Amino acid sequence: MKKAELLSPAGNFEKLKIALSYGADAVYGGVSHFSLRIRSGKEFTYDTFQEAIEYTHQKGKKLYVTVNGFPFNNQLKMLGDHIKKIAAMKPDALIVSTPGVIKMAKDIAPQIPLHLSTQANVLNYLDAEVFYEMGVERIIAAREVSLKDLKGIKEHLPNLEIEIFVHGSMCFAYSGRCLISSLQSGRVPNRGSCANDCRYDYTLYAENPDNGTLFKIEQDEAGTHIMNAKDMNMASHVDEILESGIIDSLKIEGRTKSPYYAAITARSYRMAIDDFYAQKFDAKKYEEELLTTKHRGFSDAYLFQRPHDKDDTQNLQTAMSEGTYEVSGLVQEDGEYFMCKYKTYPNEPIELIIPPQSDIKEIDNELGTIYEKDGLWFILFKKIITNTDKELQSVHSGYTLPIKLPGKLPPYTIMRQKIDS
Repeated sequence: MKKAELLSPAGNFEKLKIALSYGADAVYGGVSHFSLRIRSGKEFTYDTFQEAIEYTHQKGKKLYVTVNGFPFNNQLKMLGDHIKKIAAMKPDALIVSTPGVIKMAKDIAPQIPLHLSTQANVLNYLDAEVFYEMGVERIIAAREVSLKDLKGIKEHLPNLEIEIFVHGSMCFAYSGRCLISSLQSGRVPNRGSCANDCRYDYTLYAENPDNGTLFKIEQDEAGTHIMNAKDMNMASHVDEILESGIIDSLKIEGRTKSPYYAAITARSYRMAIDDFYAQKFDAKKYEEELLTTKHRGFSDAYLFQRPHDKDDTQNLQTAMSEGTYEVSGLVQEDGEYFMCKYKTYPNEPIELIIPPQSDIKEIDNELGTIYEKDGLWFILFKKIITNTDKELQSVHSGYTLPIKLPGKLPPYTIMRQKIDS
């Protein structure tokens, strides 16, 4: 059985490196407004994106470029120039959404494989066949499709690769086909600038047109999250997905989310995939790790049930939970310093999350200790010393100087503290 790929978001160069460090086989990201995540696209320049591709290839992994926006006439020449520049960097695929952009990409860069974005909403083998005949090598299936229908597509088109989302934000509309953000703030979802208006608190009113009376409908003091969809979490179903033998890539959503999210999602799904092939799958282990991230509540989406068969896909209480852990620090790429993300005091143990296959040793010196306990790694500072040799009584988020570690740790090791419930 061919091993399925784990594909993670790369919202910027740091998150790309983190995702690869924590187990992703491939990453996806983009430059400029032709990507459906403008905020993350602005994190990369053409020069740094070239560096990112080279870095990824040096690791023996892949980078797919998002060119999945919906262009207008006056953008087509600029889009062609963009594809030409990106193709020269030799990415592993272009992710595109429309037939016209597929044709343009085939004309300009026939050597670069094409992946069809989930925005194309492929649900059946007839649509898949049309795109396959146009030259698409992989479809990123619509979030609303079932595993049964994906099996039908694979049976009809055995050489077409299938990629599915397994984790991340769900859209209130049909895979991004929404104009709420455009109507309220002028930010158009299918051009990459969705403002996530569906996550807001809303206050609802009922009006009697006969007498003009207006009634406020109260759910709680904050209003209601009437359009707020829970996040997708398919970790407990990875075994069923892989047993089907038809899925080539498992994709995590979230280019604008935190470095911690990039690390924990890659780490959790890496464990789930590897444990499946090693015949030691343990759904509870992955679910507990994913609960440490910020999320909107979790749902297993629609892969095994139709949308109209489910009644647990909305979170009507809050737009975001805090997760069960607070990220207190991120070790820099040199492995000798960390940047504070929360708060750090002397003589308080902090859990360490280490990238897979990393070497780590126990250490005890005047700065602190690094030790293992009950299968987990911890760090405890005796002194808090900056890279300028200044000693601090404590350090908090927002502090801009790196803090010395007692000993070298793997790059992008995460320091975290459990939140008191």
